[in-house]
Amino acid sequence: MEKINNNEFLEKLVHINRITKVVKGGRRFGFSALVVVGNQNGQIGVAHAKAKQVPDAIKKANELARRKLVKIPLRDGRTIHHDVYSKDGAGKVLLRSAPKGTGIIAGGPIRAICEVLGIKDIVAKSLGTGNPHNVIRACVKALKLQHSPKTISYSRNKKISEIVEKRG
Repeated sequence: MEKINNNEFLEKLVHINRITKVVKGGRRFGFSALVVVGNQNGQIGVAHAKAKQVPDAIKKANELARRKLVKIPLRDGRTIHHDVYSKDGAGKVLLRSAPKGTGIIAGGPIRAICEVLGIKDIVAKSLGTGNPHNVIRACVKALKLQHSPKTISYSRNKKISEIVEKRG
């Protein structure tokens, strides 16, 4: 499910789960929604929310995700700066930068993150669990771990040209 709102945030529903609570009179059903929100320009928010109805759960998760936006550095606005591996719980992800024209080669939850983040070229692999919650947390952790040449040059007190190798 994809939706673009008036303030240019792309919302993607990654996973929906039915929760059952057994009470004296029978079963009460609730729903939980896992959502990623991004502006397709390096900002992303991830949230999980529960409600009695599916639309309410999705709405709640979208609002939460907008409050938890994180800025991720992108190279040329289309890929990540370098290959990165990360783990969160049982979720392990490997993200590799890719040349122009590669596209998003990634499965389910990672693909959703890349689309809302604005990444156009990436090769990603989810290792270990297929649980969307753990995979998404590991993916966001990996994206936060990467360093742009700007941040490296600042921390080392060098010029960006000294850090980025010339291609030719």
